[in-house]
Amino acid sequence: MGRGRGGLPAAWRPAFLNAPRARGRNRSQEVVIHAPEAWVLRSGATAGSHDGGPGGALCRDRFPFGPLEEGEALVEPILGSWEANMDHALTRSPIDVCSSRGEDSVVLGNLGVVRVLDVHRGGRDLPVREGDLCLLMPFGKRDRYDYAELAYAYDCPGTIGLLARRTKLDARLLLTVPDGTAYSLAQWATYGRYFTAWDNWHKAYGCWRTQVADDDPAGHLVFGWGGGVAFAELLLARRAGFRVAMTAGSDERLAFLRENGIIPVDRRRFPDLSLPGPRERADRDLHRRRRTSVKGFLELVDDLSEGHGASIFVDNIGEPLYDVTLAALAREGVVTTCGWKAGMRVSHLRGAESISRHIHVNTHVWRLPDSPGIRDFMEAEGWIAPKGSDVIYDFDQVPELADDYANGRIGSYFPLYRVNPL
Repeated sequence: MGRGRGGLPAAWRPAFLNAPRARGRNRSQEVVIHAPEAWVLRSGATAGSHDGGPGGALCRDRFPFGPLEEGEALVEPILGSWEANMDHALTRSPIDVCSSRGEDSVVLGNLGVVRVLDVHRGGRDLPVREGDLCLLMPFGKRDRYDYAELAYAYDCPGTIGLLARRTKLDARLLLTVPDGTAYSLAQWATYGRYFTAWDNWHKAYGCWRTQVADDDPAGHLVFGWGGGVAFAELLLARRAGFRVAMTAGSDERLAFLRENGIIPVDRRRFPDLSLPGPRERADRDLHRRRRTSVKGFLELVDDLSEGHGASIFVDNIGEPLYDVTLAALAREGVVTTCGWKAGMRVSHLRGAESISRHIHVNTHVWRLPDSPGIRDFMEAEGWIAPKGSDVIYDFDQVPELADDYANGRIGSYFPLYRVNPL
C-alpha cells in the first residue's frame, strides 16, 4: 500500500475528508458549527468543588467552536501526550488558566499526533493537506525570535487542545510525521519531551563550553532527576561523550535507564532527600534524616564524578531538591531546567553561585523554526522513545490518567491518551 505525506497510507485518505459542513456558494459563505465531545476544564469561579484528585476537575461535555478561519485546519487528535502543564492546569497552580485567559472553560492538550481533516487555505501556502498525520507544535503567542511566550492550549486565549474528538488550530503549527517513518505513532506522540530536551540540552551544553572550552566530556558527569525530558537530555549528553546518571524510584525505571546506557541511581536509597514542606519545617527528626540522605547522595555524586560534582545537572523538579542540585554541582557547572514539577519558586546564595562560577539555564519549549530539524534528527538517529516504553490510556480514562500522573503511579516516562482510532 502506498503512503502519502505524513506517513499515512494513501488509500486511507478519502474516508477522512468528511468533516460536517453546510456549504454555501463559496467557502466564505459556509456556516460550520462543531461541538465535539471533550474533556473540559471549567474556571475555578464556576466549576464548583469536586472530590478526589486533579482528574476530578475535568468535565466530559460538548465543546462548541465555529467555522475554520483562513489559515486554520480542522484536525482529529489520535494520541495525546500527558504533560506537566496539564497537571498544573488541573491543580490551578500556578494559575487558573481559564481565568487567566478570560474564558469560562478550556480544552487542554498541546502535544500529540493529529490527523488533518480539512484546511481553509484562503490562498495561503500552508505546510499540510487533508489526510496528513502531524505533530502539534505548542506555540500560542511567539516573541520576535520565534520562542513561545504563551503556550497553545494552556495560557494562550482562544486555543483548543487535543482533549477533544476534533479541534481546529493554526495550520502553521502542524509538522508532518516523516513519510514512511520507521517508528510508531505512539513513539512519535512522545516528541514533546524530546523537542524540549533538544533545546534545553544545546543551550546548557553551549553555556558549559563558554567556561570549559577544551576538556574531554568523558571526564565529566551529567546528572538528572528522573523524568522523560531529563531522560532524553541524558541520551544527548551520552552522544556528546559525557558520563550520564539519573535517579529513578522503581525497579522498572532503574532497569529502563540501565538498558539505555544511563547509570541508574535508586532514589529509594535517599528517602528523605526532599525539602520538608511548610507543615514539616519544625520536625527536627525529619531534618536529621534529610541531612543523612543528602550526605549519602552527595557522596554518590562524588564517586560518579571523581570528586568534582556534576558538570551539568538537569533539574526539572524545582524547590524540594534545588539546594541538593546546587550542592552536587561542580565548579564551572551548569544547572539547567525547562520547567518544574514540584515548586517553581527557588532561591540561592548569589555570592556562592558567583564564586563557583555556576551558570543557571532556564528554557521554555523551543524555537518554532527548529522543529523540522529536530524531527529529522529523531527519525535519522533513532533518538526517540524506545518501542513499548509508553503507556496509553483510553479517552474514557483521562481523569484516571490525570490522577495517576499526579500521584506518581505511572511507571512509564511517556504517558499517552488515545482520542480517536487510527
